[in-house]
Amino acid sequence: MPADEHLAPAKQPRRRRPLWFRVLRGLAIAYLTVVVVMMFLERSLIFFPMRYPNGDWRPPLLEFEDAEFTAADGVRLHGWYVPHEAPRAVILLAHGNGGNLTHRADMLRELHKLGVATLIFDYRGYGRSDGSPDEKGILADARAARAWLAKRAGVGERDIVQMGESLGGGVAVDLAAADGARGLVLLNTFSSLPDAAAAHYPWLPVRLLMRTRLDSLDKIANYHGPLLQAHGDADTIVPFASGRKLFDAANEPKEFVVVAGGDHNDEVSRQFYEALDRFLGRL
Repeated sequence: MPADEHLAPAKQPRRRRPLWFRVLRGLAIAYLTVVVVMMFLERSLIFFPMRYPNGDWRPPLLEFEDAEFTAADGVRLHGWYVPHEAPRAVILLAHGNGGNLTHRADMLRELHKLGVATLIFDYRGYGRSDGSPDEKGILADARAARAWLAKRAGVGERDIVQMGESLGGGVAVDLAAADGARGLVLLNTFSSLPDAAAAHYPWLPVRLLMRTRLDSLDKIANYHGPLLQAHGDADTIVPFASGRKLFDAANEPKEFVVVAGGDHNDEVSRQFYEALDRFLGRL
């Protein structure tokens, strides 16, 4: 006779997790997914370039020379040089994260009225410059632009006034802190990119995870020349407190201009240009 069959024990029904646990797990997975996506999209959330032919490449009432030069890693770059017959200063202008140099034509006209020669340049990936922007690249671009400007204007690189607006402020601080400058001018800029991003994404650990830092707060103490900094107290892009934090960490001599009611993308105020005129007069 065949041996008796042993009956397998009945399977116990799988116990379901409590509802609160399943909800929290779902939220955690969704949050981590968002964090990972934001990390992959970081550069596209920082840099908003406009490529040629976008923009007005022959703006009225502005005489300039096309500047073409190459970064240390071989990327070809483009800028506009606005000469002056008797410049009281030579300025390298690093623009913000959006558009291209054509969108700063009004600023170039105003700087020329103040008696300065100016080079504005497009970072890699902007305007007529090749490549794609990242932190290391745009800092290399600025050094190539400064070298071109020094040669064209017949001055030393340390005799150039570094000027930066918004993201360009992080570029200007990097140059001035590492190599020195005749003066440093900052407009609506931040202590660091993670500081600025934290104001827009307080629910994300941006200070921990961001790879693009432009940490001006960490660098500014290494700059020992004159500083002019201006910031709108209604800035909705770069918090006023972030700009003030950077200024407080800077060495003397320094001046901070509060633009009352000024937002980030407002037209540059007369108050700023008047302060810049006085600043250049003191250099």
